[in-house]
Amino acid sequence: MIDDMNKDIESEDELDHKKRGLGRGLSALFDDDDDDEIVAAVIGEQVNVENGAIKRSNLGVEQLEPGSFQPRLQFDDSSIDQLAESIAVHGVLQPILVRPKKGEEGKYEIIAGERRWRAAQKAQLHEVPVIIHEMEDQAAMEIGLIENLQREDLNPLDEALGYKRLMEEFDHTQEKLATVMSKSRSHIANMVRLLHLPDSVQAMVREGSLSAGHARALVTLDDAFSVAKKVVSQGLNVRQTEALALKISEGVKAKNKESSSKDPDTVALEEEVSNALGMKVSINVKKGGKGSLKIDYKSLDQLDDLLHRLSQSSAHM
Repeated sequence: MIDDMNKDIESEDELDHKKRGLGRGLSALFDDDDDDEIVAAVIGEQVNVENGAIKRSNLGVEQLEPGSFQPRLQFDDSSIDQLAESIAVHGVLQPILVRPKKGEEGKYEIIAGERRWRAAQKAQLHEVPVIIHEMEDQAAMEIGLIENLQREDLNPLDEALGYKRLMEEFDHTQEKLATVMSKSRSHIANMVRLLHLPDSVQAMVREGSLSAGHARALVTLDDAFSVAKKVVSQGLNVRQTEALALKISEGVKAKNKESSSKDPDTVALEEEVSNALGMKVSINVKKGGKGSLKIDYKSLDQLDDLLHRLSQSSAHM
C-alpha cells in the first residue's frame, strides 16, 4: 500500500504493462540497481551511458522546476494531497528524473515526476531524491511525454495532445507510437481525433461532464456542442450517443442530396418562405407543374401561430 501510494498510486499490473510497452524503458531509470546501460524510453533501444552521465542525488525542492515538455495541463488536487500524505510519513520513495537547466547553475528541469515534486512541497519536504540525467531536448520531451502518457489518470485531451506532439515534432507514425505506448493504432487515432472538436466540447471533456467515448461520437458533427449538451442533459450512454450522431449525420446527407437536386430558384424560394415564416420550408417540384410544400414546426405554439397567420390572411382575401 505504501509503495503504491508513493509511486503515483500505480498498481503492479500497470507497472508490468509499462515494462512490456517500453522494454525496460523508464522503469530502468528508477530501479535501485546501478546498471551501466539505460534503455531508451522512446524506442526501446539500448543506449550506452558514459560514467557520470547519470547521477543519483538529493536536491532542494526550490532547485527544481516543471519541465517544458509536461503534457499534463491539469493536476488533480485531491490526488496530490493523497500523495503528499504518504510522502509526509514515508518520504519520496521513487526518485524524480531531472536534467540540468541550461544557463542556470544549480537549477534542474523535471523530466518525469512533477506530481511527486508538487506533493513533496505540500508535505513540506526541503529535499527530494533525484536522478540527474544529461539529455538533449528531443530525448527530454519524448521521455516526459511518454512517462505521463502511461498514466491511467491523464486527461483524455492531454493524452491526445501528447500523441499529437510526438507525431508532429518527432515524426512518430501512429503505428510506431502504438508500439511504444502498448496501445492499438485505433486508440491513438481516436484520441487524436478529439482535438478536432470545438473548444466548447473539449472543455466539457476536461471537466468530466463528457467522456472521451461520448466525445468521439460527435467529432464529425457540425453542431457538436448542441448535441453534446443534449447528451449530458438526457444522460445518454455512448451507444445512444453514437446512434444519435449517426441519425443526425444521415439527416444532413439526405438534406444535402435533396438540395443538390433542386434548381437554384426553388432553393432561393425555400429560403425566402422559411425566413418569412420562421420555420423550415421544403418545396418539392414535380413534373407538370405539380408539387408539394412542407412546413416543419418545432412546437404546438409554432403551429398555432402559423394557423393563426393563415386564418388572418384568408380573412383579408
